[in-house]
Amino acid sequence: MKKINLLSILLMLAMFISLSTASASELKKSEKNTATASTENTLSAEDVKILNLRVEEIRDMDKSNLTMLEKRELKNELKTIKKDLRNNNGAIYIGTGTLLLIIILIILLV
Repeated sequence: MKKINLLSILLMLAMFISLSTASASELKKSEKNTATASTENTLSAEDVKILNLRVEEIRDMDKSNLTMLEKRELKNELKTIKKDLRNNNGAIYIGTGTLLLIIILIILLV
């Protein structure tokens, strides 16, 4: 009976140790992401206006006369503009796993 209790305690400790090492690696990844986000180049207000005008121009375009290749190029251009504008706002995105980890840490430490 004592062996079973000892083994169950050891198994629970092993699970918590593996969870803590996994959370430490997630924290390191999130620190790297925030560091790269702060060092990225940002667009000026003038560049943002130019990109927005280009998006409106593409939306107002009559696309019925375009070929499939031209439509695909426009779609790819819109995707790159969207990616550039999204990277420009300076927001930090937190994954759900990281968010859960932060909430659990706050609950445990408070």
